[in-house]
Amino acid sequence: MSPRSEDTSKAARIRRWARSPWGRPVSMTAALAAFGALAGLVNGLADVTPVTGLAAGVAMAALAVGLYRLLAHRLENRDDPAELRLGDARSGLRRGTLIGLGAFTVTITVIALTGGYQLDGWGSFGGALTTLGLMCTVAVTEELIFRGVVFRVLEEKTGTWGALAASGLIFGLVHLANPLATLWGALAIAVEGGLLLASAYAATRSLWLPIGLHLGWNMAVGGIFGTTVSGSADGLGSLLEATVTGPALITGGSFGPEASAVAILVCLIPTSLFLRHAKRRGRVYARGSQVTTADR
Repeated sequence: MSPRSEDTSKAARIRRWARSPWGRPVSMTAALAAFGALAGLVNGLADVTPVTGLAAGVAMAALAVGLYRLLAHRLENRDDPAELRLGDARSGLRRGTLIGLGAFTVTITVIALTGGYQLDGWGSFGGALTTLGLMCTVAVTEELIFRGVVFRVLEEKTGTWGALAASGLIFGLVHLANPLATLWGALAIAVEGGLLLASAYAATRSLWLPIGLHLGWNMAVGGIFGTTVSGSADGLGSLLEATVTGPALITGGSFGPEASAVAILVCLIPTSLFLRHAKRRGRVYARGSQVTTADR
């Protein structure tokens, strides 16, 4: 066999593996994660001004959606992924963003009432715009990976409840890579973030609602109220400047308010409502059931 034939045969084996039941999620996750790393570099270069920071973040988010659709077409033979129907984008993003903003506003209000959050003054509108750009990229890429691939594939293997638990835990543990991360903070993210976002997907079978929810929550944490996002070391700017002090159980400590018991309790409320809706609409699947994203 000639070297060219061997190369062709090897490439064919790689393509077959990439389209196999376990190769598809691995390939999609790797491609989206690599794009996320590239997007982070682009966002870092573009944050020299609020306009370029916002534009780069939105552009990277749009490209991530395009990449997901391409991967679904090439690896899963799905030309129009139901979970990313463009007709659902506006309403899903709007509702999700409002829920995310509202949930964190309730969380920080409760923390403030305990004396753990003190407002120092106004921050920077330009900084908030830059943060918004970054959060657009983060929300989209993380939802495409963790709900669009990880949860969706696990649900086919383990059922909805197993996928909720496993994908939530994976989502939380990934945050241990952040500079100020703690194990408790990662576990808190697994519960309040992983379960909430996956339940939003299960209830709607659309990624637009969890994307909006993720964006609204993160923007409120780091772009409006000026607190630490998931153990990240530095923020890009926010509308408000504040000081967070007090017991870590209430404030979240260095990880940020997401590691607080308050955030967990607040997020469990919409999580339970989403899961109730999913059960009522027949969107909770047992292990081995045929899962579809097309039911509405």
